[in-house]
Amino acid sequence: MTGETRVAVEACDANRAIEIADRVWWVGHYLEGDPFQCHVYLIEHGDNSVLFDPGSALTFAHTLRKVEQVTAFSNIRYFVCHHQDPDITGAMPLIDQMVCRDDAVVVTHWRAEALLKHYALKLPFWRVDTHDWRLDLGWRELEFVFTPYAHFPGAFVSFDRTTGTLFSSDLFGGFTEGFSLFAKDEAYFESLRPFHEHYMPSRDVLQHALNAIEKLPLAMIAPQHGSIIPGPLIDSIIKRLRHLDCGLFLMSRENTDIRRLMELNRALKDITQTMMAYRDFKDIAGSLTRIAGRLLPVDRLEFHTRIAERGYLHLTPENRYRGRLSNQVPALVAEIMALDREAWDRAERHLYRIFDPAPCGGTAIAVPLFSPDRGRADSVALLRLRSAVEEDDDLDEVIAQIEVPLQVAVERETIYRTLDLERQKFYETSIRDPLTDLFTRFYMEETMRRLMAIHDRDPNSAIGVILIDIDHFKSINDTYGHNQGDTVLKAVARCLLGAVRPGDLPVRLGGEEFAVFVIGTTLDALADQAERLRAGIAAARLGDPMRDCHVTASFGLALRRQHECLVDFMERADAALYAAKGGGRNRVCRAEL
Repeated sequence: MTGETRVAVEACDANRAIEIADRVWWVGHYLEGDPFQCHVYLIEHGDNSVLFDPGSALTFAHTLRKVEQVTAFSNIRYFVCHHQDPDITGAMPLIDQMVCRDDAVVVTHWRAEALLKHYALKLPFWRVDTHDWRLDLGWRELEFVFTPYAHFPGAFVSFDRTTGTLFSSDLFGGFTEGFSLFAKDEAYFESLRPFHEHYMPSRDVLQHALNAIEKLPLAMIAPQHGSIIPGPLIDSIIKRLRHLDCGLFLMSRENTDIRRLMELNRALKDITQTMMAYRDFKDIAGSLTRIAGRLLPVDRLEFHTRIAERGYLHLTPENRYRGRLSNQVPALVAEIMALDREAWDRAERHLYRIFDPAPCGGTAIAVPLFSPDRGRADSVALLRLRSAVEEDDDLDEVIAQIEVPLQVAVERETIYRTLDLERQKFYETSIRDPLTDLFTRFYMEETMRRLMAIHDRDPNSAIGVILIDIDHFKSINDTYGHNQGDTVLKAVARCLLGAVRPGDLPVRLGGEEFAVFVIGTTLDALADQAERLRAGIAAARLGDPMRDCHVTASFGLALRRQHECLVDFMERADAALYAAKGGGRNRVCRAEL
């Protein structure tokens, strides 16, 4: 169809037959105020003319009048019924009474014939599935393409290769406001969307049909409902149809409002894309809040979730969804977490327990998020509302659809947080001596590399070390046993932790040997600090059975020279410690600079 013809078509009077392609005519009728317009098409081909989907008894008088503007009704030999619904076959009993020629037939699939025969028609059936899916009109041929389940098991479409026109049955149909015979631009897709999402049973069914149709050299699509799709829009429309989620009524319990189901479906699709696109829970929660806000008056989303044996994680906008660990949750949340799925269902879910006031302030809906493997509510989502909502089936349906994505989002974040906590626990184990809670040699070496690099650049960032060795520790173990030896080690560690400054680095080097690294000090200041530590250890008293045991320690200290390696630095301090032990123990000795 040329651009000039297109303009002429749009300017035509819809009360008359409209030629949409060479000898292809629209002969339908516009029903005022009905968004479900049913189109009838005619191929004028002498006494082998074809009428596609004759229409309803409500509109047949108008269709007959328009047919006869083009050709005599008696010239129609073939009446194609793509399916059996009354909006396109309701006129067949009237046609059956009017047809006088012996060779007229109803063209359909056997599955539709099984139902159409209940009209008790005299006209015989000509089945597309037993005629090689082709109808020879004489120098013009129709091809039929099987599109099962779109929208019923025996659905098919018809293609006129002469003009490239596809008579598409329910496929490509739409809901329109007012009469618009041709789709003007890609915005028409929004008329197609609700029709297909609720009318087609599944995306797989729609994809199968589109795959078959896309092989045809299409110039125009003439659907039963909505608007005719001209060639330039076909590729774009098919591409967008491929991404639709169909079978909307599968999402419904009682509410079958198409617009509401479409919004819910789009929200769920956006949630899925959110889960795929984002890793940071802050971004996920922000997106989920906006999406939920399209369905309910939600302005805030927060979560309480159980973290193994570590307590509860509270994820809120205030903590940027990083979470805050605590040992308890609000009483109402704890009550929900105490229920398993079976108990919650027996309680009829209380319509997801609308709290007013809610634990987070204001009115909120609490949604238990049940762990699939444990069957208990390990998490609770709180949706705070800007305004109250009614406790009805519509609310229950919305929550039922979004609770699984919420559960997946929180469970994924819980797994990440649990792994982080385990990594932190492992890290702390690697840097903290489990007996004394002092830092380990491994952590000391990692830290000293950084501190020495700073000292090498800045002489004012001096590093001092105090080495400590418990006097006669072997005899303590031999006399009191290793358990009491551990008690002595912990007592010395307490003295160190109680006396060092926040910036100091107390380390257990191994056995009864300890070290304290001090940043920004002098040799004299280091000696004063070591003396305080020595006095503190000597003054410490242990309980039974070591009440009479007096623990002392020997100290060696050194101040690092710039560019001195850690081994040499520690060896100088160790030599000073050896001198303290040789000088009678329980004393401080220093290495010379």
